[in-house]
This record gives sequence, C-alpha cells and structure tokens, in this order.
Amino acid sequence: MDGNGRWAKQRGKIRVMGHKVGVESVQEIVRTARELGIKVLTLYAFSTENWKRPAMEVQALMGLLKSYLESELANMVENNVSLRCIGQQQRIPPEVVKVLDRVIAETANNDGLILNLALSYGSRNEIIQAVQALAAECLQGKIRPEAINDQALADHLYTAGQPDPDLLIRTGGEARLSNFLLWQASYAELYFTETLWPDFRKDAFLTAIIDFQQRQRRFGRTGEQVTGAE
Repeated sequence: MDGNGRWAKQRGKIRVMGHKVGVESVQEIVRTARELGIKVLTLYAFSTENWKRPAMEVQALMGLLKSYLESELANMVENNVSLRCIGQQQRIPPEVVKVLDRVIAETANNDGLILNLALSYGSRNEIIQAVQALAAECLQGKIRPEAINDQALADHLYTAGQPDPDLLIRTGGEARLSNFLLWQASYAELYFTETLWPDFRKDAFLTAIIDFQQRQRRFGRTGEQVTGAE
C-alpha cells in the first residue's frame, strides 16, 4: 500500500496525514473485497524494513493501527471477516498486540473474508523460519530430508492453510515486490499502478481486477492447452 507519504507531501501536509487517509482506503478495499466474494485479502501494512523510519512516524503508524482495529472490530464481526496477522508480532508494541489479539480471537470463527494484516513482515525472514522449523523436525526424526517439498515448506509459512494469491497489486508507481510473499506469489499476476494508496479506492480496485480477469494464466502450459484449442 504505497504512496501515503507522497500523497501528503503533494498537499503540503505531514506524512501522518497520508497514513490517516490511507486507512480510509483500507476500509473501502476491505468492504469491496467482501462484496465481491474474495476469499483472502492480504494488506502489506508494515514491513520489517519500516522499523527504520523516524520514530515519530512509526509511533503514529502503530497508533493508527490500534485505532483501526478498535473501530473495525464490530464491522468485522457483523460482516463475517476473520482477521489474521502475519509477521513478527513480537516486535509490535504490547498495547497494540493486546488489541490485535482480541480482534483475532473475536473474529476467529468467521468464515467469510480472511483479512491478513502483514505487520513487521518480511518474506525472506518468513522463509528462513520455515526452513529452520523443517530442519529441526529432521533432527528430531519427524521428517526425512527427501520428504521436504513445496507443500511441506508452505505448511510452515505464516499463511499455512491459505491459497496462494492470484493477484498482487502494488500502488504508488513502484514496480518491485519489496520482500512481500515471495514464496506465495510465485505464480501471482502482478499489477502496478501509479495511483497513490490514499487515492486507491473501489473503482481503482475494480480496474485492477478486470485487468486480471483478462489475462491468460498458463502455469507453464501453452495457450492452446489452456483454451483447449487445436
């Protein structure tokens, strides 16, 4: 969700104002995803690298996260949204984790949209942790090295039990993955837009989905194999 700071700078405002308006985009995109029947939506809210930002901005972001969770709990329960958190939760301030854990617990039985918030998330670290867990199981005799395959590693990621993403959207004009779902997004369709996140609302989201729907997903096959043409 790129472009909050630039959005604010373009308007002569402090960066935090961009993050505040960005929360409104989060609310609209989550609502739209639910209306469309999307099963899983993952939002890259805060990366492991984002801890390098100025302390005041990090503090403001954590405060916005806490407020969002508190204000949206009732909506999530009412609209059958199940909140999950992927990332290094132990690095998040305790007062935020307390609210986060409560929202996760109170929405755990919802079976509609799964909303993953990637917080203090980095894909390389996630993969390393999965490999370390598999290595430990090998040492304990629970699994043989030759039995380790794609599914075994996927089962040790934060997103275990969830489908791989079909579409990865990046806003703000950046055209890179930035350590996001590197394993899971191996076959995802990539969509890059110049639109800054605070301006990325329902129409922009639908435009991205329509673009996705027009693509042919071959997964190594030929176009003729996919369409059944001779």
